[in-house]
Amino acid sequence: MKFSTFAVEFETIKVNAIMENQDRNEVLSRAVKAGKRTYFFDVKRSRNEEMYLTITESKRKFNADNGNFFYEKHKIFLYPEDFEKFQNALSGVIGFINNGTVPAEDDFMENDNFEKTDDLDNMFDDIDLSL
Repeated sequence: MKFSTFAVEFETIKVNAIMENQDRNEVLSRAVKAGKRTYFFDVKRSRNEEMYLTITESKRKFNADNGNFFYEKHKIFLYPEDFEKFQNALSGVIGFINNGTVPAEDDFMENDNFEKTDDLDNMFDDIDLSL
């Protein structure tokens, strides 16, 4: 077997393994076409069997250098513990866009570990890196 044939077969096996793994982890998928963009809502299962959501924005673009189209993608990963906060914030800003109602600050800052501060000096510890 030639090296190039082996490399092609290896790549095919690798791609198939990745696709099988994605299929195994993917529970549900829905797409929303919006002009030049497509949004994918994918429910996936983690290794410890917990479900989470990925939202992917995919935009078709043209590369003038080589004359080919490609897809630019951006992803957001949402985990169950953040669903309610994300939904509240999203509803709040959509409400503002639709009817001008300013959402409550609590919709965005509801996090036990978040402390609103302008004093960055108190947020970090000094570390001595001298030898």
